[in-house]
Amino acid sequence: MEINLQRLVALTRKETIQFLRDRRLLFFILGMPVLQLVLYGYAAALTVYHLPMAVVDQSNDPKSRQFIAAMVNSQYFDVTLYLGSQEELTHALDLGQAKVGLMIPPRFATDVDKGDANVLLFLDGTDNASVQSGYSAASLVAQNEATQLQSWQISHLPLNSSSNSLPVTTLSRVLYNPNLIDIWFILPGLVGVVLQTLAVTQAALIVVRDRELGTIEPILSTPARPIEIMLSKIIPLLVLCFFALALLVGIGVFWFGVPFRGSLILYFLMALLFIFSSLGFGLLLSVRAATQMEATQYGMVFMLVGMLFSGFMYPINNMPLPLQIFGSIFPVTYFIRISRSIFLKGVGLNFVWSDAVMLVIYCVVIILIVSRVFKQRLD
Repeated sequence: MEINLQRLVALTRKETIQFLRDRRLLFFILGMPVLQLVLYGYAAALTVYHLPMAVVDQSNDPKSRQFIAAMVNSQYFDVTLYLGSQEELTHALDLGQAKVGLMIPPRFATDVDKGDANVLLFLDGTDNASVQSGYSAASLVAQNEATQLQSWQISHLPLNSSSNSLPVTTLSRVLYNPNLIDIWFILPGLVGVVLQTLAVTQAALIVVRDRELGTIEPILSTPARPIEIMLSKIIPLLVLCFFALALLVGIGVFWFGVPFRGSLILYFLMALLFIFSSLGFGLLLSVRAATQMEATQYGMVFMLVGMLFSGFMYPINNMPLPLQIFGSIFPVTYFIRISRSIFLKGVGLNFVWSDAVMLVIYCVVIILIVSRVFKQRLD
């Protein structure tokens, strides 16, 4: 499809001047992504500390008190209530007075010495983050206490005892984020989600806004082709989104301290493809919408569904195959994988080329579809 560069430059200049004149829109485009990143960065924590815990200690011996102290010292639990029965414990969880309930049975010290001790942990299943953090922390505390007990038994039992074998230990090493810092997990994917929100919602308003204001007719009276009109509307937004990306990466690295281990040039090139494809999808919504309200609703639905099925919130591999295929419709799915790989792993193009190819195909296909649909609407 032939493109006249002179007409494209003129149309792009016109759209750029129109953007620069609207200072409030310009501030919104550059300011909202920064605000979203900061709010998400501080609010979206994967690990919950200091969970309020109610305790029923039916043993009330030094070993049970030592176990409770170990739970508190882990920083994951704070004892807020001491109760006398399981019914009282369940009632406290029903009232929301505690998120975790710990019940230690009688003769706990005796069972510990025999190596057959059990405790019962109640978790508030209405709070997913509390359940995951509480379960993991309690399992870790119990494992640590068992290991210390077995080590003590080994050091005090005779050498010919059958119980003096060393326990099997598993040494784990977490790569790329050894301290399990939540923001390191969140931010690389969050950049893609914020950029998708900005690009789709703004692009979804371009054509329909011009149609409502009556500014589209002068453009249509020119010899400009539909693809030239579409590109002229995408390019200024592309530049603004690129500036927003630079702000997001800068805040992530210098404010939140997330390490950037890959090639900055490669990352921005991949982001350029992602932004272009997201803008193209937003333009498609704008062409199909009859009003700005309808376009905004389309954009919000696209943003929400894309966030759910892109792998940002839930692992894609755990989804049913139809939902995995559905998630591949959204360009943010590919960019999140690219962003996490370049940001934290520091990999090169040879590791992310498949996702890069998908973004290139997406860019070409979406701009051709938008141009065709736009021409049909004009006809």
